[in-house]
Amino acid sequence: MAEPVVLDPEIGYVDVPIDPSLDLIAEINRLRKEKNAIILAHYYQEPIIQDLADYIGDSLGLSRKAAETDADLIVFAGVHFMAETAKILNPDKKVVIPDLNAGCSLADSCPADAFAAFKAQYPDHIVVSYINCSAAVKALSDIICTSSNAEHIIRQIPPEQPIIFAPDRNLGRYLIRKTGRDMVLWDGVCIVHETFSEKKILQLKARYPDALVLAHPECEEAVLQHADFIGSTSAIRRFARESPHTTFIVATEEGILHQMRKDCPEKTFIPAPPDNGCNCSQCPHMRLHTLEKLYLALRYEQPEITMDEELRQRALRPILRMLEMSRDIR
Repeated sequence: MAEPVVLDPEIGYVDVPIDPSLDLIAEINRLRKEKNAIILAHYYQEPIIQDLADYIGDSLGLSRKAAETDADLIVFAGVHFMAETAKILNPDKKVVIPDLNAGCSLADSCPADAFAAFKAQYPDHIVVSYINCSAAVKALSDIICTSSNAEHIIRQIPPEQPIIFAPDRNLGRYLIRKTGRDMVLWDGVCIVHETFSEKKILQLKARYPDALVLAHPECEEAVLQHADFIGSTSAIRRFARESPHTTFIVATEEGILHQMRKDCPEKTFIPAPPDNGCNCSQCPHMRLHTLEKLYLALRYEQPEITMDEELRQRALRPILRMLEMSRDIR
């Protein structure tokens, strides 16, 4: 049983002093075994958290793993909507996140009340929502998708059926080009993927003429037009692993480079620079989680993700449709 601790909602994470002599990795390993816990982590987490995770993946892989786990406690090192999705799929399990402040700029760009009003303007449209949205927006949707399965899902919808796609306009525009579907798009973006600089990528290409550009479809069209491969984080990782090329410019959150370098230590992976003075491309929300917060969340089983049951049930239906429609996606 977890020791009692009061979580200050103004802080958003367990704020308890840690003995500096404590071996946090050993303690995390002990606690997860003792509590029958699973640690799920997104590719955009700090390398030390990725290395500790029982499973690391993109949104589709994490959804699948959350749906099939037999753990009693799920510790989700990702952003809030990911932990919410785990709770939607596991109402009887405790789901915790190291820092409740780990939100998502893309999810925040689509408030549920505004989206409901937007949806009401198109009563004959089916709603396909990218998984990067709140449970409340999922509950307003017909099908959820990820960047791994979005094209596959759109192609399964009858051509005569009009579609609303939300919340990422860049992914939506990419899907329109790929599928030829004339979808209505919500105007949302990811703060990381919209800031990659076309000019700086071209400068890198001039410096590394043999490099391939790998880009996530959340990037702006100006970046995607220079990409040699466009795909989800898992697809980008797989492409680099299987490609005979040895140098890659990677236009997505740079956390994925940790796994790519482990896969192929002999290859060179260069993070695409954003259009500002910083040379990094990190999601500030994902990086709120630390080894210390992970340990405290596991020890005290807080902060816990809770949800109204009626909302959970409505949000569950489009997620289950996604999982059913993407069974053959690897």
